[in-house]
Amino acid sequence: MFTGIVEELGRLTAREGGRFTFAADAVLADAASGCSIAVDGCCLTLVDHGPGWWAADVVDETLSRTTLGERSPGDPVNLERPVRLADRLGGHLVQGHVDAVGDVISPGPDLVVAAPAAVMRYLVGKGSIAVDGCSLTIARVDDDRFAVAIVPHTAEVTTLGSRRGGDRVNLEVDLLAKYVERLLRPA
Repeated sequence: MFTGIVEELGRLTAREGGRFTFAADAVLADAASGCSIAVDGCCLTLVDHGPGWWAADVVDETLSRTTLGERSPGDPVNLERPVRLADRLGGHLVQGHVDAVGDVISPGPDLVVAAPAAVMRYLVGKGSIAVDGCSLTIARVDDDRFAVAIVPHTAEVTTLGSRRGGDRVNLEVDLLAKYVERLLRPA
């Protein structure tokens, strides 16, 4: 589980088949093989690391359902370690399981993202959504899009400050909304 509070803006440094290598520092502080790190909201398993870098194997399923397959060496990425039970929950509960990819309609500070109906059904004003792994409060919900406010700090320390119209972003809806829907479904 993650909080959607990005710890570090890292960089994809190499991609060889399904092996992705990232430049990072903060997320490596207590890293060990097998630990999870969220990359643009996608939970990946660290398989190798050294000073200033780490690697993960990304499977076809992840590449087909997220924007990771569109990333090239040199691209910046949002990085976050999993939450510890003793940590403050600064964002909202995020699994690192991307629900869909959305399209940026207009950039921040009032970021508007078009999203599939499968995502829109879970969104409510003042609710939460993770966009490229960033926990955000929904400012407005329309039929096929939503808006979130990107504060200057978030724009500076995440990839959201450089997103432009036409960019694709990873979306993860509030986990609690999915469970409530499941529980209310007729048996």
